[in-house]
Amino acid sequence: MFLMDTTQEKKVMKTKVKAKANFSKETYLYWYEKMLLMRKFEEKAAQLYGQQRIKGFCHLYSGQEACVAGAVTALEKGDKYITAYRDHVHPIALGTAAKYIMAELFAKATGISKGKGGSMHMFDKEKNFFGGHGIVGGQIPLGVGIAFAEKYKKTKNLCVTFMGDGAVRQGAFHEALNLAMLYQLPIIFAIENNGYAMGTSVEKSSNVTELYKLGAAYDMPSAKVEAMSVENVHTAFAEVADKIRKGGVPHLLELETYRYKGHSISDPAQYRTREEVEKYRQQDSIEHVRTTILKKKIATEAEVSKIDENIKKQIAAAVTFAEQSDFPKAEEAYKDVYVQKDYPFLIS
Repeated sequence: MFLMDTTQEKKVMKTKVKAKANFSKETYLYWYEKMLLMRKFEEKAAQLYGQQRIKGFCHLYSGQEACVAGAVTALEKGDKYITAYRDHVHPIALGTAAKYIMAELFAKATGISKGKGGSMHMFDKEKNFFGGHGIVGGQIPLGVGIAFAEKYKKTKNLCVTFMGDGAVRQGAFHEALNLAMLYQLPIIFAIENNGYAMGTSVEKSSNVTELYKLGAAYDMPSAKVEAMSVENVHTAFAEVADKIRKGGVPHLLELETYRYKGHSISDPAQYRTREEVEKYRQQDSIEHVRTTILKKKIATEAEVSKIDENIKKQIAAAVTFAEQSDFPKAEEAYKDVYVQKDYPFLIS
């Protein structure tokens, strides 16, 4: 079995999840296009930040693309997503146009959060993406609340709550796991373990370095996923989601991944060796998908190159859109504060 059986007296967790299924041409092309768009978006964001055309905080996702891409293809339209502040690419995977995300980085009114959120607070209600949260671990109990709402409304939807490896050291993580199991909520806790909480390695922050094992304290089915492979990620999420929809319990997945850049754009990542980074670059998920597409003759070299060129155009258009958009007007500061538009205690 892939996951532990909670009816057994002794819980056993399988440490690795590997893909077994064959995937369609459409799925591979989706993965390649979306993951490459994520990567190029982040590379452009880093360049613009260096030119001081983007200001504030900026946390890049480069290297981790398979985590969100594999989850989205495994799940269904009504499912909900929430994450922390490394959040530019999650809405891209869900279908949000890159130009709205870029405009948000520029703090423009056309941005995905109307220019009010910036890099760490991306939201897209239409795509069921609930952010984008700057407080470490703050999104985890919110994910539990979203899952509670789905159970209360008796839908078959679930909530995927992404977090970094540093967030599992927060008390909110443990409170969330406890409540999720207590109320049997439709939620997947997904730890994107890229090895470092800011500049502190997992090994230096806890004696528990296999983070999926933290679920055992709450009898939560848990597993580790080799997440440099998008096929593995899809397989794990698909299996878990199916169990939850059939009335199963919450699940915890540790996604073993890697970020090529530092914690934030201002982090030179001197705590890592070049050899370590290169080792993971050799496992790059995008290059793997590209190779698979060509090897299986899903698309020709010319067709793949056309996708590459189209993505370059999308990124260029996104930057132009962001630059040409207006900044929010001053009165926007008083909007979207309360749901009730005529709330009596708002002074303008």
